[in-house]
Amino acid sequence: MLTKGGQKAAAGTYWNLMNGERVDLEQEGVLPGDRSATYIKAPTAAVLAAGPVLGLLFAVFLPLIGIVMSAALVGRKLGEALASAAAGSVSFGWRPIEAYLAGRKRKKGAREKQANREGRQ
Repeated sequence: MLTKGGQKAAAGTYWNLMNGERVDLEQEGVLPGDRSATYIKAPTAAVLAAGPVLGLLFAVFLPLIGIVMSAALVGRKLGEALASAAAGSVSFGWRPIEAYLAGRKRKKGAREKQANREGRQ
């Protein structure tokens, strides 16, 4: 049964789910903390047995956590490098320093083609 901090609770052992703190109430009383603290009523044996089980789960999944975190870091760095390379290769041709008041300069081949077209007409 879940109980919030600051609520009146019956006598028993309560376990804070956020920080793992165990609270023993000898008689009916108020649980410590504010409304954000969540307690579960559990017998002392269950709370003590949960410690080694949680430790075992942590030890089993610790290598997996390390591998996933390393892969995420490498993926993020690789993505940043690819984005940086892509951003460096993108050019849209606008140069704010150049005015082109007389029109854009054409390449030599384009000028010759234009001249040939104008000469044929």
